[in-house]
Amino acid sequence: MHISEGVLSAPVLIGGAAVCAGGVAIGLRKITHDEIPKVGILTAAFFVASLIHVPLGPSSVHLVLNGLIGLILGWAAFPALLVALFFQAVFFQFGGLTVLGVNTVNMALPGVVFYYLTWPMVRSDNHSLKAVAGVIAGAGAVAGAGVLVALSLFLSNQAFLGPAKAVLIAHIPIMIIEGIITAIAVSFMKKVKPELLGISPKEGG
Repeated sequence: MHISEGVLSAPVLIGGAAVCAGGVAIGLRKITHDEIPKVGILTAAFFVASLIHVPLGPSSVHLVLNGLIGLILGWAAFPALLVALFFQAVFFQFGGLTVLGVNTVNMALPGVVFYYLTWPMVRSDNHSLKAVAGVIAGAGAVAGAGVLVALSLFLSNQAFLGPAKAVLIAHIPIMIIEGIITAIAVSFMKKVKPELLGISPKEGG
């Protein structure tokens, strides 16, 4: 879902950079000293996972993990994904520096949105509800990222409507896979290390 240099219009680039700056500022304020290792590990996980591209028809797809990262980090997903996308742009030319703001928003914002939408379910003592929360967050965040990528392309040039639709369709299998992965991860963390989800051990299932 990396948007390359030279594709987006100036207003979209400026708007994305502004939203990204706001999200990163909020995220940095919410990161405590003790949480820095956790943020670093998830940054590295996103960096590696999204480098592995799997061919699918005329395009390719990769794991995104923005739903899982959003559930664990909340607003801190913004600086975490910004750093990962920056190094991907510098070392592997995935995306680019001018589109860094837009790409970060497209990945991080859905994660933050589904963090808030599923948080009550994650805290529930009902194990089935936790799994459902994971599916919703994992699949929903990927779907949200796909919608934002498509919207970024469409707002830049309506001729990109076809490719924008292709992006959404190509990531349907990833939505399913990430929903399952996130559900398993949430259930596991709630039992073993609920603090990773911002839950005290007494609340863990």
